[in-house]
Amino acid sequence: MILGIDHVGLLTADPEGVGALLAVLGLSKVDGGVAGDYGVSCDFWQVGADPAAPAVEVVAPVREDSAVAGRLARGPGLYHIAFEVDDLRAEASRLRANGFALVDAEPCRGARDGMAVQYLYAPKPAGVLVELVHYATARRGPIAAIGNPDQHTAEKRSPDIASAAPAVNN
Repeated sequence: MILGIDHVGLLTADPEGVGALLAVLGLSKVDGGVAGDYGVSCDFWQVGADPAAPAVEVVAPVREDSAVAGRLARGPGLYHIAFEVDDLRAEASRLRANGFALVDAEPCRGARDGMAVQYLYAPKPAGVLVELVHYATARRGPIAAIGNPDQHTAEKRSPDIASAAPAVNN
């Protein structure tokens, strides 16, 4: 079962430069490590200190034959979206049955302590790389069921972004 969005991965050859931009946006580096199976360093940036909050992961190669070398040759940018799951194998199997293509035949060790990961490609029209993440100790609980009308009343929603945006003078 998907427990929530863990992070969004950004691919770059300049992690310090991307980190500086994330700091301007108000994020702080909260964790980091190396995913040796992939040959990449991973820095995790978040707003606030809640470990269950979604992060931005800055992914950079640490060796020439890294798993991201080919993708990075096309340029830096959005790399993947990662979801925390309660069971990697079961979720990968469920997604494969729904048209996702496995990248990793088996789960691999992630960049954080106690983190295991497995990558899949989402089918068209999304065509995005998806990372399933499992922690030895879960960071978040199951997603509450969507569809409760009481959770979606106008009074509880954020104001429309267009009406909240400041006027721009040209």
